Amino acid sequence: MSDYKIYANHAHLFPKNTKPNADKECLKALLDECSIEKAVCFAPFQNQMEMYDLTKNRNHWLAGEIKNENQLVGFGTVNFEEDNLEDQVKEIAELGFLGIKIHPAYQEVRVDSPELFRVYETAQKENLFISFHTGLHWHRIADYSQLLFDEVAYNFPRLRFSMEHLGGYSFFKETLLIMNNNSRGEVLNTFAGWTSIAMQTDEMGNPRQGAWSLTDDELCTVIHQTGYERSIFGLDFPYNDAKKTLKAIERIKNLQITEEAKKAVLGGNLKRELNL
Repeated sequence: MSDYKIYANHAHLFPKNTKPNADKECLKALLDECSIEKAVCFAPFQNQMEMYDLTKNRNHWLAGEIKNENQLVGFGTVNFEEDNLEDQVKEIAELGFLGIKIHPAYQEVRVDSPELFRVYETAQKENLFISFHTGLHWHRIADYSQLLFDEVAYNFPRLRFSMEHLGGYSFFKETLLIMNNNSRGEVLNTFAGWTSIAMQTDEMGNPRQGAWSLTDDELCTVIHQTGYERSIFGLDFPYNDAKKTLKAIERIKNLQITEEAKKAVLGGNLKRELNL
């Protein structure tokens, strides 16, 4: 098997002594154990900072935390409780971050809302990449139904974004539909985030799909239908530890897809899109 240079998306970073096993040193240890060269780190949401009685702006905190860390790349977050949305996005770019993490269900903001359209417009101007949580997350489904992401791609054709978890078990086919429907533009704008999609087993030990699980056949179908340039491997740190991460990497290496496709998913695509 050829050597792989792994660049991973989707690490949630938290201040030390807050969330267990979720700080910078824990992430760096995981990257070393899994032979991952670089990882994208998401700033916490502002309410998460306040949950731990931390008043510092979450994006300023992340910028300081990963300064001079060659392995770590920053994505900011937006506080929708404040109206200065355009300024927040511009500040994310000024801090040297390369993208934004948006979680419509957790942040309780509708994907096609006027507030998010303001964020998309500015992010497109600043050439920032957006990673969306997609799939079940215990909030009103009308706010984050998968087909709403087609509205994002339609209205902002130069905005690049990943649909993390590929919509999970429930929205997988809608994710493929969106990617295929937006495959003829000049810019690759819709990406599949291969994050936390492991199969599960039932009480009898039989393989089953959980709420976010995708089968090997479904992953190969993503490559077949959308090409290998539009899939990006993600960690979901700290919710996935090194053991789960290594298992996910091996799973991709063992898929019935070309070596070129495996290298693209495990790092080449993210490296290209973020110019790492």
